[in-house]
Parts: sequence; C-alpha cells; structure tokens
Amino acid sequence: MKKIYKDIAVFVGGTLFGSAGIKLLSSKDAKNVYTHATAAVLRMKDTVMNTVDCVKENVGDILASAEEINEKRAAEAEAAAVEDADIEVELTDEDPTAAPVEA
Repeated sequence: MKKIYKDIAVFVGGTLFGSAGIKLLSSKDAKNVYTHATAAVLRMKDTVMNTVDCVKENVGDILASAEEINEKRAAEAEAAAVEDADIEVELTDEDPTAAPVEA
C-alpha cells in the first residue's frame, strides 16, 4: 500500500514541477536570458570565423611555399640527372678499338 502512495506522490510532484518549470521557462525574464545567451553565441561565432579565415590564409601561403620548394628541388634533381647523363655519354664516346694508353 505504501508503494502505491509513493508512486502517486512522485507522479503528482513531477506534474507540479513540470507545470512550474514550463511557466518558469516561458517567462519574460527567461526569454530575456535566452536572447542574451543567443547574442553572445553569435558574437563568439563571428570571432571564431575570423580566426578560421586567418588560419586558412596562412595555410594557403604555407602550401604555396611548400609547392614552390618542391618544384625547385625537382628542377635541381632533373638538372643533376641530365649532368650525370652527359658525363656518362662523354665516357662512352671513347673509341673502343683504340689501343689502351699506358702511363
């Protein structure tokens, strides 16, 4: 029997608390708090977006510099490969039928 009274008391208490909570949450003061909180979130969003834009610009600059460095290294490697090939061609241009020169 005590369990039934306890369950009924919990239900009635929850209903009263819920009704009071709805009135409290829909009051003018609560709406004023919601408005100020939303305004603060919007200001924070603007600040974060400005920071994100700054970071994007910096990342773009870094990426362009990195690509330039890689292109320069590739050009240097290609020039070195061509130079090595030229030296190898010069070495193989000797007449294979010529008598070896002894010193």
